[in-house]
Amino acid sequence: MKITALYPGTFDPITYGHSDIVKRAAKLFDEVIVAVAANPNKTPIFSLEKRVALAQTVLAGYSNVSVCGFSGLLAEFAMQCKAQVIVRGLRAVSDFEYEFQLAGMNRTLIPEVETIFLTPSTRYTYISSSLVREIAALGGPVGEFVDPQVQVALVENRG
Repeated sequence: MKITALYPGTFDPITYGHSDIVKRAAKLFDEVIVAVAANPNKTPIFSLEKRVALAQTVLAGYSNVSVCGFSGLLAEFAMQCKAQVIVRGLRAVSDFEYEFQLAGMNRTLIPEVETIFLTPSTRYTYISSSLVREIAALGGPVGEFVDPQVQVALVENRG
């Protein structure tokens, strides 16, 4: 049986931590779909199209990984993709409570889809997209946290 995993997020921007989770998921599942959320509750610095394009560039080396954008309810998108698994990354204990609630809600909405938590390499546990955005906006170096293509996009976005 082919197992499809969905790794949803805003990815604004995609970081080395995200890429590390994708690498780990790609070893475990037949297909991994990185689902870039439009998320109207957040105000991303990059458009959905740009975030999808950056993720596609960063993750191009994985033959079993695809990237697509989506809007609406994750549960509905998971069903459209015929995903059996939702992958979520945990960096620290502070992430757990929110992720646990989200997993419980998704279990209620789509009981046939399991949520799996993966942790990134220790060297990426402190990286978050919001911190990367803040450093980039203030002109700081972000090369340790993101792919060079993402770094270029952050600099261009700063204007």
